[in-house]
Amino acid sequence: MATDPTQLHQLSLLLGPDPTLFETLITHLMSSSNEQRSTAEFLFNLCKQTHPDSLLLRLTQLLSSSSLPEIRAMSAVLLRKHLTSATEDSFLYPQLTESTRSIIKNSLLSSLQHETTKSITRKINDTISELAASVLPDGGWQELLPFMFQCVTAQSNHNLQESALLIFARLAQYIGEALIPHLATLHGVFLNCLHNSTSGEVRIAALNATINFIQCLTNNSDRDMFQDLLPLMMRTLTEALNGNQEATAQEALELLIELAGGEPRFLRKQIVEVVGSMLQIAEAGSLEEGTRHLAIEFVITLAEARDRAPGMMRKLPQFVHRLFMVLMGMLLDIDDDPQWHGAETEDEDSGETSNYGFGQECLDRLAIALGGNTVVPVASEVFPAFFTAPEWQKPHAALIALAQIAEGCSKV
Repeated sequence: MATDPTQLHQLSLLLGPDPTLFETLITHLMSSSNEQRSTAEFLFNLCKQTHPDSLLLRLTQLLSSSSLPEIRAMSAVLLRKHLTSATEDSFLYPQLTESTRSIIKNSLLSSLQHETTKSITRKINDTISELAASVLPDGGWQELLPFMFQCVTAQSNHNLQESALLIFARLAQYIGEALIPHLATLHGVFLNCLHNSTSGEVRIAALNATINFIQCLTNNSDRDMFQDLLPLMMRTLTEALNGNQEATAQEALELLIELAGGEPRFLRKQIVEVVGSMLQIAEAGSLEEGTRHLAIEFVITLAEARDRAPGMMRKLPQFVHRLFMVLMGMLLDIDDDPQWHGAETEDEDSGETSNYGFGQECLDRLAIALGGNTVVPVASEVFPAFFTAPEWQKPHAALIALAQIAEGCSKV
């Protein structure tokens, strides 16, 4: 606690009527000068110990009113840390008065509406999501859900729509049960964002929110309400690829992999179309390696989800053959190193590419997931042409593939 009169005077100035002094303190917290930063940290910690309400209200004020983006960004980060931190010395929320809590929550929502810098919006999003996760279970933020519905239908403001959808996604596990009476409304919101939005970022955020909600619903009939959204969810991926936005496509693929692992039964009714699209991506040599790998990862993840969706991939033998050929093609991606011809010691990894390593790993996982009865007939059909090919890479690929599938096919 501050007992030194000088320190008390400094604190009264920092938290007094002139907001520029507190803004200077936050600037000094980011200073490259150790001395300046240390002094600022000391004063900030004194504020935290003696006036937590005033400190967080002042940070909230800076977040909404500072003209300097770096100050607004730092304020959002400090608010998140002190409103949601797991460490006891940083966590101030329980100490705040109800009035302060209410002002902070309302101000965060207002800042989200008015902030124009994307990176700061993301930081405010993080703060709102993490605070909501800790207070929603006890009914501690009644205004949040109506606010999110209001934002997500604001079609003229893509940033606000995206923010609300990202918060929906992050809070799905906390608000899923509360939204069951409103599932039809939520379905309409997701449908509209996936189908009508002209913003790729809004569509990805909608995909994220939809997938998170599907995984939170414990009742099959509730989940089935969202079944008709699957073609639109897949369209988010294909539109990104058609627009040469592979980073966005990879983001969509990662979300869909999460769905394949967490709720594979949701895909069952449209499995042929979904897996067909993924294999088309895996076979497209013009796409980035990372994109193709993610499409393969989706199919392998689905094959591995046999506990929750037994036999789903075994019923698609033509797809197993196509996937096997893609993986065999990856084993051909090995460099012929001239140094091998005079090498005196063996380097097992020499010449291997990331494609080659990924292909090996996936063959092993595929065989374990599907078993010998499914994989051996496909391998028996594919291997002869590889073993008799004149170029050394093909017999080499067949031998490596045989070793990779051996464990999963041992019974056969």
